[in-house]
Amino acid sequence: MTKILVVDDEKSIRALCAEELGEEGYEVITTGECNKALELISSEHPSAVILDIRMDDCDGLDFLQELRNAYPDLPIILNTAYDSYREDVKSVAADYYVVKSYDLSELKTKLASLIKK
Repeated sequence: MTKILVVDDEKSIRALCAEELGEEGYEVITTGECNKALELISSEHPSAVILDIRMDDCDGLDFLQELRNAYPDLPIILNTAYDSYREDVKSVAADYYVVKSYDLSELKTKLASLIKK
């Protein structure tokens, strides 16, 4: 089973992603903390990461750069409520940029395409 890590400080978003991606056949692990995400990547070896930008304990764009340096081949989708970060030069390090919605269709499509690569 393909394992996905969802990193988001909003508990409701983590729960929604876990439920809907689980129904798609993914094994979903979640955390609201960047430090915990690093531990989970090291121990769980997810196939992809879905990452929020505005987090309580870190800046998601800076964390994205940290992940790219440590895990250059790990597929990462930025999933944020803010479309304005799309133009930020740091966001280009992500494989995809998805604006948050309670309809996860776009996120699921982008994730499926990453997993197929």
